[in-house]
Amino acid sequence: MTDTQVPAATGPDPTAPATDAPETPAAERRETPAPEAREKMVDVFADDKGHTQVKTNPVGVEIARLADADDRVVALSADMSAVLADLRARHPGRYFEFGIAETNTISAAAGMAASGLRPYVLSMAPFGAIKCAEQLRTDVAYNHLPVRFVARLSGLAMGFFGTSHHAVEDIAIARTLTNLTVVAPADSNATVGLLRSTVDHDGPVFYRVSEGTLPVYPEPPAFAYGKWVEVRPGDDLTIIGYGIGVGLALAAAETLAAEGIEAAVLDAVYLKPFDREALLAAAERTGKLLTVEEHNEIGGLGSIVAEVLGRQRVPADLDSLALPDVDLEVGVPAALHAHYDLTPDGVARRARALVGA
Repeated sequence: MTDTQVPAATGPDPTAPATDAPETPAAERRETPAPEAREKMVDVFADDKGHTQVKTNPVGVEIARLADADDRVVALSADMSAVLADLRARHPGRYFEFGIAETNTISAAAGMAASGLRPYVLSMAPFGAIKCAEQLRTDVAYNHLPVRFVARLSGLAMGFFGTSHHAVEDIAIARTLTNLTVVAPADSNATVGLLRSTVDHDGPVFYRVSEGTLPVYPEPPAFAYGKWVEVRPGDDLTIIGYGIGVGLALAAAETLAAEGIEAAVLDAVYLKPFDREALLAAAERTGKLLTVEEHNEIGGLGSIVAEVLGRQRVPADLDSLALPDVDLEVGVPAALHAHYDLTPDGVARRARALVGA
């Protein structure tokens, strides 16, 4: 189901009282229209033209392009075939469908990588690092194999399917796995840029792809390994985010600028290794740091920043806008984001409080 529309009931209602009145002919019945869905979820399951466009499917389009240029590139799908429509059409012999057997997908990808291939695994984030931690650690990372694990539908993107489909612990898990590079693009162009800039990396890479991001980069950037990007300067505070957090931070910074508050925005695109130098420079320059992430408040970006500041004994004010460590609500992503203040207004409110405005 990709929106909030409730399926119409079918057949007679067994609880309705009996009646002898004749049934109204079908031609004379007036159907009650279903309520219009106001919020929709990203649909990555249907094969349509949207899956051949970089804006809506940067992962699939770019992996197909990488396969065009490199015969070693293969794609393994864990029930994500629509995302790989381009590659399936152009390189059917290099596409492998595993269904909902995510752990087997990782182990097979490890074998392919050990044989000289460059496997890209496509999976839903709720069943990515959370479900496959053992295979990622033992089969892939321990052996330094160049497997690329691309997790789509991260964070609250599948929120309408229930709490089992929230993916809000994956960064905490992935960044503890030795030898695993962890990245999280801010928008479609950043996704393309990351896939390109890591294509020759010799070790495994975990890509956490957010849905419904705001535009950040006008073109695919050439990311330097392990480095963050300052996407907006400012001297009053620094807002640091990844994934959807970067676009939210930029939008909030525009609002704050109109109030005389200049917020720098850092894209923490690399979460492992992370840019310690950029973090410490921001703390020294503004002295006030706000992290923004669609992730549990434990183990993510907020924890990274707190760990560095504590270990380096840096006297800076820190606040973290993240998801609380409680049983989360169920709903369409936009409603959940609003509920948990993961909006430009929510970021701006926390920023004002941090600077005492």
